[in-house]
Amino acid sequence: MFYWFMKTFVLGPVVKLLFRPWVKGLDNVPAQGAAILASNHLSFSDSIFMPLMVPRPVVFLAKSEYFTGTGIKGRLTAAFFRLTNQLPMDRSGGAASAQSLNAGMQVLRNGSLMGIYPEGTRSPDSRLYRGKVGVARLALQARVPVIPVAMIGTDKVQPIGKRVPNIRRIGMIFGEPLDFSRYYGMEDDRMVQRSVTDEIMYELMRLSGQEYVDEYAAVVKLRLAGKAQEAAPIKAAADPDAGGDPTAGTTAGTTPDETPDISGGNSHNPGASTAAADDGPELPGTA
Repeated sequence: MFYWFMKTFVLGPVVKLLFRPWVKGLDNVPAQGAAILASNHLSFSDSIFMPLMVPRPVVFLAKSEYFTGTGIKGRLTAAFFRLTNQLPMDRSGGAASAQSLNAGMQVLRNGSLMGIYPEGTRSPDSRLYRGKVGVARLALQARVPVIPVAMIGTDKVQPIGKRVPNIRRIGMIFGEPLDFSRYYGMEDDRMVQRSVTDEIMYELMRLSGQEYVDEYAAVVKLRLAGKAQEAAPIKAAADPDAGGDPTAGTTAGTTPDETPDISGGNSHNPGASTAAADDGPELPGTA
């Protein structure tokens, strides 16, 4: 009831008035039955814009920190996420993450729509990055179609680190459902998982027009954060008015929500595909 009320009378009208979203291919979303909406991830607001345009409720896996906050703000945030059909996702890896993905599997088995970001984190530079194979495992295990969704212009509305959105028009394109029935029964095959994921990412690249980078976005963020940390003491030493300790490096320009998720990443070989990197969770609203 809360989800429907917010979508119909609160957020929906405001978003349509201010951002005038244009939508193509919405009829590719099934009127009933389970499906995965696999989207590129340019902005935190993707998780608001896209569900508002889909007639049916969309369930996302949200990072568990949104559900464990303390104080009034923390409790209100947790309540909002629960009331808007978000499920907590444990990002620590191993059995905890697997259990969280099982919650997503249950959503699909119940015949619902599930939203997921294969890149695992927001793009640091508006390019499209390598997908993680969690989306493939879910699609093959649940035996559901995957609908690629290209978000357009949301990175200009709310770039990483910006809390107050810019008012400008955004768009989204829902591609034709991808059928992976030829791989049913092979969901544990790593090569099959990678093949399915790469096919999804190719469709996202084609629909969005983004440049594709065969590297994990989280690894790129780690590298950028490292460069910022290295630059901090150099800048302090060069600036006589800084008054800081030249040896005390800090990561500039990040907030706790922007800290790179480096689980399974390989900073020496960013393109390396490790099981941990491939298996990382796809989450809305992560940095």
